[in-house]
Amino acid sequence: MRPNLLDPLFTPVSSLPGIGPRTARTLASLFGKEPEREPNVADLLFHLPSGIIDRRLRPGVAHAPEGAIVTLDVHIDRHQAPPRGSRAPYRILAHDDTGEITFVFFHARAPFLEKTFPVGEDLIVSGRIEHFNDRPQMVHPDHVVPADEADSLPLIEPVYPLTQGLSSKMLQKAMAAALSLLPQLPEWVEPAYLAQANWPGFAEALRAMHQPSPEELEVEDKQALARLSYDEFLANQLALALVRRSMRQTRGIARVFSGRLKEKILAALPYRLTDGQNQAIADVEADLAAPTRMLRLIQGDVGAGKTAVALLSIAAAVESGAQAVMMAPTEILARQHYQSLAPLCAAAGIRIAVLTGRDGTRHRRETREALEAGEIDLVVGTHALFQGDVAFHNLGLAVVDEQHRFGVHQRLQLSSKGAGVDMLVMTATPIPRTLVLTYFGDMDVSRLAEKPAGRQPIKTVTVPQERMDEVVERLRSALDAGAKAYWVCPLVEESEKSDLAAAEERFETLTQMLGPRVALVHGRMSGEEKANAMSAFKDGPVGLLVATTVIEVGVDVPAATIMVIEHAERFGLSQLHQLRGRVGRGSEASTCLLLYKAPVGETARARLSIMRETNDGFLIAEEDLRLRGEGEILGTRQSGMPGFRIGDASTHADLIETARDDARLVLETDPDLVSPRGQALRVLLYLFARDEAIRLLRAG
Repeated sequence: MRPNLLDPLFTPVSSLPGIGPRTARTLASLFGKEPEREPNVADLLFHLPSGIIDRRLRPGVAHAPEGAIVTLDVHIDRHQAPPRGSRAPYRILAHDDTGEITFVFFHARAPFLEKTFPVGEDLIVSGRIEHFNDRPQMVHPDHVVPADEADSLPLIEPVYPLTQGLSSKMLQKAMAAALSLLPQLPEWVEPAYLAQANWPGFAEALRAMHQPSPEELEVEDKQALARLSYDEFLANQLALALVRRSMRQTRGIARVFSGRLKEKILAALPYRLTDGQNQAIADVEADLAAPTRMLRLIQGDVGAGKTAVALLSIAAAVESGAQAVMMAPTEILARQHYQSLAPLCAAAGIRIAVLTGRDGTRHRRETREALEAGEIDLVVGTHALFQGDVAFHNLGLAVVDEQHRFGVHQRLQLSSKGAGVDMLVMTATPIPRTLVLTYFGDMDVSRLAEKPAGRQPIKTVTVPQERMDEVVERLRSALDAGAKAYWVCPLVEESEKSDLAAAEERFETLTQMLGPRVALVHGRMSGEEKANAMSAFKDGPVGLLVATTVIEVGVDVPAATIMVIEHAERFGLSQLHQLRGRVGRGSEASTCLLLYKAPVGETARARLSIMRETNDGFLIAEEDLRLRGEGEILGTRQSGMPGFRIGDASTHADLIETARDDARLVLETDPDLVSPRGQALRVLLYLFARDEAIRLLRAG
C-alpha cells in the first residue's frame, strides 16, 4: 500500500486551478503517458524547467541592449490603433527618464489594450528589446503590472517545455498550486553523503527548480538538479537490486555437465574462440553450475561472436538435461540463427527447431507438441511466441537477443516457463558502462571486446552526394567481380516522401543502371517476400540489396563486402556503426561508403569523422552518449526501461555509480527496508513509480 503521506502528490492534475480534462490530456501527451491515464501532481512537479528567464536587468529605455530581456518603469503616453481593415500593428508609445519606446501588438484587441495600458499611468513592463528604424520597441511584452504592484512581477521565471494548447502562464499557475501540496517527506539520502554533497532536501530542491530565488541562482539550480537526479537514480537502482535479489532467491538449479557437447561444437567450428569468448563461456558455465539463477548480459560489438557464446552456453544446459530457447527480434534473424546453428547442433547431437509466426499451423502444432514432450533440445524463434501458450518439458536456459529491449517485466515473466530458468541476454549495441548500470543493473555483465581471428577492419569513406555516379560505377566493377553489397536508403525528413518511396525510387534507378542483379527489402513486405529476397542475395544471383532502415538488416552474409549508406548525416552514430557491421563478416577486406549531402551541421560532421577514425563500437557508443544522449543509443524505449524524467545519464554518470553502490549496501544491511531509512526508501520507490519492486520486497 502506498503511504498516505504521498496522497497529495498522487491526486489528478485536473484538481489544480486552471487545468480541466482537455488540458490534462494535453499534459499526458507532453509527459509521454497514455491519453487515458491522467497525470498526477507528481508527474507535473517532475516536469522541470528547461531554462530560466532573468528579468532583473533594469537599464532604462535608452540603455537597453538589443535582444536583451529587460524590465522597464515607463509612463504611457498614447495609443496608435491601425486603420480599420489594415494589417498594421497596434502601437503604444511610452517613455521613461532616458528615452522613448513603442510597444507593438499584432492582431490586437483595442479594448483589452486600453484597459491594460491606460494612458497617463506608470507601469512596469518586461520583455525582449528590439530596434526598428533605430528606435527601441518591445513586441508583445511578457508582463505588464501597475507601478504599485511591482512585487507581483516574477524577476526570475522558469521556462518549461510546452506543446500546443499549453501556455507558460497556465503551467506556472498550476505548478505553484502543485508546490503548495508538497508534503514533508522523510529523508532517504544517507545523512553523511547528503552533508558532503551539500544538497537541499527533496521538497526544497523541487521548489528551487520551479521557483528559483535571485540569490545564488546558479549554485542552487545545480545543487537542486543533482539532488533530484540522485533521488531518481537511487529509486531505479534500488528497484533493479530488488529484482536481482528476487531472481537470485528464486531457487535455481545447479546444472551438471562435463563439456562433452562443447568439445564437439568446438571441433566443428571453422575458427578458434577469442579470449573474450572463452572468458564469457567460463562465466556462464560457473553461473549454470551454481544453485542460484543466472541473469547475465553478454555485451559485444558487431561481429564479436556473441552467437557462438550463446550456443556453447546452450550446449551446457542441454547436456545437463534441460531445454533451451533462443529469442530473436525478427523472423529474418530467427531463421538466420536457425540456419547458422543447425549444422553445429547436428555435429553435437542437439535437436533444434525453429518456430515463427510464418510457419504453417501443422508445423507449429507438431513443434509445440515435441517441445512439451521433451523431443526438442533447442527452439529458435521470436519473442512473441514465448509469451503465449508455448509449453516446455523442462526449460532451463533462455537466450534473448536484446534488440527489442527485453525489460525487467519480461525478465520476470519468462521465469514462469520453467523451474529456475537461467537467462542470458545478448546486446549487439555496445553500451557505455554508465548505461549498462542504468538499464541492466540487475545483471552480471560479460564483455566481448575482440573480433574473431581473420576479421579485417572495415575501411570507412565519406563521399558527398554529388559523386553518387562515381559510387555506382565503383559498385558496378565490384559486382562484376562477384562482390555483394548493401545500399541503405535514408531516414526521411518530415517534409519529404516516405522512406519506402525513397527506397523504391533508388531501387528502380539502380536496377536501370546495374541490371536485374538488384533486389529490394523493406518492412511492409510479407515474411516470405523478405526471405526470398534475402536468400537470392545470400546464395543467389542478387549482388546488391537495397533496404530501408525500418527492417532489421542484421543478416549474416559473409560475402557482403560493401555498405553504402545514403544521407549518412541523418543517422545517429550507433545506427551507422550497426549498419557498417553488416559487412566485414568474412575474411575479405570491406568498405563502408557514407554518402552525405553538404552542408552538414557540426554534430553530423563530428559523427562522420568518428566513423572514419574508429571501428571500436564501445568508443563510438561513448561518443554517441556525449553527442546525443542516452535515448538515441538505446533506441525506442520499450516497457520495462526506466525512462528518466529528471536525471540524465550523460551528465550525472557519477551519481548513477554512487546510487548503485548505495542500493547494494542498503540491501546488505537492511534487506527488508524496515529501518527508519528503509521506510523512507519505500516512500522513494512509490514516489518514482517503482511499485513492482515493493511487491518483490514482500514476496522476497
